[in-house]
Amino acid sequence: MVIDLVAAAKERGIKSFLISYTDLFGVQRAKLVPAPAIGKMSRDGAGFAGFATWFDMTPADPDVFAIPDTDSLIQLPWKPEVGWVAADLYMGGKLVEQAPRNLLKKLAAEARGLGYEVKTGVECEFFLVEPDGLTVCDTADRQIKPCYDQSALMRQYDVISEISDCMLSLGWEAYQSDHEDANGQFEMNWGFADALTTADRHSFFKYMVKSIAEKNGLRATFMPKPFLDLTGSGCHAHVSVWDGDTNLFDDAAGELGLSPLAYSFIGGLMHSADALCALFNPTVNSYKRINAPRTTSGATWAPNSVTYTGNNRTHMIRIPEGGRFELRIADGAANPYLLQCGIIAGGMDGIANGRDPGKRLDINMYTEGHTVTGGKKLPLNLLDALRVFEASEVLQQRLGGFVPAYLKLKSEEWNSYARHLTQWERDNTLDC
Repeated sequence: MVIDLVAAAKERGIKSFLISYTDLFGVQRAKLVPAPAIGKMSRDGAGFAGFATWFDMTPADPDVFAIPDTDSLIQLPWKPEVGWVAADLYMGGKLVEQAPRNLLKKLAAEARGLGYEVKTGVECEFFLVEPDGLTVCDTADRQIKPCYDQSALMRQYDVISEISDCMLSLGWEAYQSDHEDANGQFEMNWGFADALTTADRHSFFKYMVKSIAEKNGLRATFMPKPFLDLTGSGCHAHVSVWDGDTNLFDDAAGELGLSPLAYSFIGGLMHSADALCALFNPTVNSYKRINAPRTTSGATWAPNSVTYTGNNRTHMIRIPEGGRFELRIADGAANPYLLQCGIIAGGMDGIANGRDPGKRLDINMYTEGHTVTGGKKLPLNLLDALRVFEASEVLQQRLGGFVPAYLKLKSEEWNSYARHLTQWERDNTLDC
């Protein structure tokens, strides 16, 4: 289905359109286009200076044109006179290879060409904090184990219910919201879909949550570890592969209800897990979550080793039931499109090469993880992740021209971080 944005504006009372794209660092960029101009913009695209956002471009490069994917149109539920539409990026009439949404569409199409439709759902955790970002918004939210705290959840009812109502009005099949394991932390769930639809919704969800929180005088953050003593914000992904109406992962006779295809997919993700951290855990702060010490609640709920299991949340991959698995490595900073790219790239490599994930582990990794020998560990910091990412033949091959652009900009980000002098350094080495 191709939506006519001119007609949609008239029928739905849309006065302006946000033509939006997500850059390599996950930042959403947009131009606000009045409805009378949307016809031309739909054909020709909105022009942007690529160097002004996080792309590996220069001021000498020609304009990047964002051409709306009209099927992605979302009318802002809290501001219905505005329509949001995800865009695909072109330069000189050609698709921009490093653009995350373009890359995801390419990978999804390649998988589809082999008869595989990758479907996913994401669990987005976030904190509601004061506008300065220094403290959680609710001073009464003080429990040591605050997960599922009914009172703390209901004190934020106005924000959470508005977001939930928005998702319901958009047809996302929102089905639950809860207070998570950290004070001030929440999670909201909606239905799964094909990888591109999930990425578009994930991208819009982050914008929507921030907008509604701000409207209520608060600030929402998806930062992986905004408070060192509290559980970090993950972005768990539930994954399955379909052929039409048939779930190719579902096998009643298979171990834990999964097919051999599913185990090859898992094997591919495990094979490239350390390299995929560069996409799934893309910030300096990310590694304070996946390598965190025990939090005040008693657990980090984040992996630091490459293992899989059954219904056990202490591992990187959990199989809660037949027909799907949960990938628990990614965090709230993950670019919605690159998260899906990494899942497809790793999983399809596993299928293509029949990668064996090995025997599952059913131990508690938090208390017995030290007994595991020979297993891979996840990187300790962003620099380590980037080095493994650069050395990965699998990801170099499957992600193509995106890789050098991402490596260049992320390496510059690491170098920028490394040039900062911290108070810890002064406190501990001034008198060395």
